[in-house]
Amino acid sequence: MTSRREFIIKFGLGSAALVASYGTAQGAMAQGAMVAENDAQAIALGYKVDANKADKAKFPKYAAGQQCGNCALYQGKAGDAAGGCPLFAGKQVSAKGWCSAWAKKA
Repeated sequence: MTSRREFIIKFGLGSAALVASYGTAQGAMAQGAMVAENDAQAIALGYKVDANKADKAKFPKYAAGQQCGNCALYQGKAGDAAGGCPLFAGKQVSAKGWCSAWAKKA
């Protein structure tokens, strides 16, 4: 028979373990697959893994220095090679990439 004290302790430890594992699972999901340049959404937005290869004729808005890493939509941390972008749900973009939705970070 388990005492009330043992139950509360075990419940607390179990809850903490569950919360910790949830955080780890969230981190793993956030690190989704990289967006492929031939992905339909990527094609529509002119996404390129290397910003220097952006189609300047098709996307005249592109300017040197614009990269996903300095875009307002980029969800990675400074210095990360890749990070999430809400335009490509569940996938990551290259920090050195570019697409036509680029917006200056505040």
